[in-house]
Amino acid sequence: MLQVKDLYVAYGQSEALHGISFEANKNETVAIMGRNGMGKTTLFKSLMGVLPAKGGEINVAGQSVVKDESYKRVAKGIAYVPQGRMIFPTLTVEENIQTGLENARNKKIPEEIYALFPVLFDMRNRKGGNLSGGQQQQLAIARALVTDPKVLLLDEPTEGIQPSIIKDIAKALNEIRKLREITIVVSEQVLSFAMDVADRLFVIEGGRLVHETTRSETDANRIKAYLSV
Repeated sequence: MLQVKDLYVAYGQSEALHGISFEANKNETVAIMGRNGMGKTTLFKSLMGVLPAKGGEINVAGQSVVKDESYKRVAKGIAYVPQGRMIFPTLTVEENIQTGLENARNKKIPEEIYALFPVLFDMRNRKGGNLSGGQQQQLAIARALVTDPKVLLLDEPTEGIQPSIIKDIAKALNEIRKLREITIVVSEQVLSFAMDVADRLFVIEGGRLVHETTRSETDANRIKAYLSV
């Protein structure tokens, strides 16, 4: 469903990603693990078209998106929940979710969105800025889902969120995948969360993928060694 091949990204003269290659299948969740500054956010911004690729290929469901602007990538099936959530604080929960429906024919929020995140239904008339970090994260995921994506990208979804809500988000992601059979790619530093949601885990270090493992064969200590400073 998502195929990334020899992806190079640079900030000016400074190369940040050095030939990243990986695939994520339909109905599969993949975690990209790594410390801060190792290239996770750069990779996700590049997949979404926020940062241009210097070289390489990105395909979604067999279609190349590497030269497309972000809005075209959304039309081809990518949705992105950025680091820091980026919700609209002055809009209500309902209005925030509706911004994801901007290009949809039907502007009604699907009932399954509120079924996945009941707290958002209870708070649908509340301003986004008045929600907790965990609730804002659920809102950002809900907004991305209404575009009916084939591939959902989540950049550091557990950052700054309390452990009980992290469990809720993991449960919701597993539920979403079951319901929609979509591909989820998540960047993460919390190994327990990655183990709750991902079928395969990659480690990124210095702009390169340096380790790959299935969930069942994960050597937790090895991954933790990559994540520790």
